[in-house]
Amino acid sequence: MNPATPSAASRRDFLRRCATATAGLALAPSVYAARDWSGREPTRYPDPDLVHLDPRFGGLAIGNTPIQRLHSGSLWAEGPSWNAAGRYLVWSDIPGNVLLRRIDEDGHVSTFRDPSHNTNGTTFDREGRLLCCEHATRRVTRREHDGSLTVLAERFNGRPFNAPNDVVVHPDGGIWFTDPGYGSMGHYEGSKGPLELKEAVYRIDPAGRIDLVTDELHKPNGLCFSPDYKLLYVADTGGPNPKPIRAYPVEGEKKLGAGRVFASMEFQGKMGGADGIRCDTAGNLWASAGWAGEGYDGVHVFAPDGKRIGLIRLPEICSNVCFGGAKRNRLFMTASQSLYSVYVQSQGAHWC
Repeated sequence: MNPATPSAASRRDFLRRCATATAGLALAPSVYAARDWSGREPTRYPDPDLVHLDPRFGGLAIGNTPIQRLHSGSLWAEGPSWNAAGRYLVWSDIPGNVLLRRIDEDGHVSTFRDPSHNTNGTTFDREGRLLCCEHATRRVTRREHDGSLTVLAERFNGRPFNAPNDVVVHPDGGIWFTDPGYGSMGHYEGSKGPLELKEAVYRIDPAGRIDLVTDELHKPNGLCFSPDYKLLYVADTGGPNPKPIRAYPVEGEKKLGAGRVFASMEFQGKMGGADGIRCDTAGNLWASAGWAGEGYDGVHVFAPDGKRIGLIRLPEICSNVCFGGAKRNRLFMTASQSLYSVYVQSQGAHWC
């Protein structure tokens, strides 16, 4: 054996020490420590911004991996989606009116769609076509393989949508999206105009029919399904504090039962909110978090019982998340002006 090659025993010892380091991650201090995000100064392991709040986070965080900043320069980065076939990530700069793409092979970033009509949330369907929630046009569109656009939803009961925000796909072909109207409340992220519909969550049937599934939330924002598609989680970013993430049973794959508060976004007395959300295969919910300052902004991780078990602290307000990479074990995070990522021990529950 080459003396430079570690033995099986030493390798096991290394993994044991990594696990020990992960388990020993500190509880969240009240002050966020500044760090170099350029990559020139390595981060000492375990990454201090992977924060344990519950032992269950020990099975999700990795002790020998860093949070990385992959790109910066956006005005408000949103809506990341992973394309497994192409091995690239798409995300939106809403005020910049473009969709950006990062190629996994070499990290190259280029413009994917210009103009994007102030697209916010995106996702890929099971045929690899990109779905977009366009603020400026108040519609949900699908980018076909030849580059053409198909309008999936533009009006409901004869009235234009407020400004579709986030979108997910069900295995039955149904497309679910939220319509809180943020893109129509000013000219920065869309085109200012009146909200003509009550803020709501909708479902587009594979045949094209659009149904309202709930309008009980103040500002329904990010949404995602549980791994078995029996629950729909929705982040409410309107109404009184503390802002909740609500859970709804999915009935007959097309309707929602009575909702309940799954988790509160109050943390250590700070009243922030969740935006984009995604589940892993074990049913843990990874929620972007922001608008409450240092030590809060980033990603909050909730166990299936709704308890907050860990934090991924970022120096910017986090807007959205998605799992990607070859093994769906890399969490991508759009945060204000930047794109971040971190490898985790879990995998995304769904393909995007």
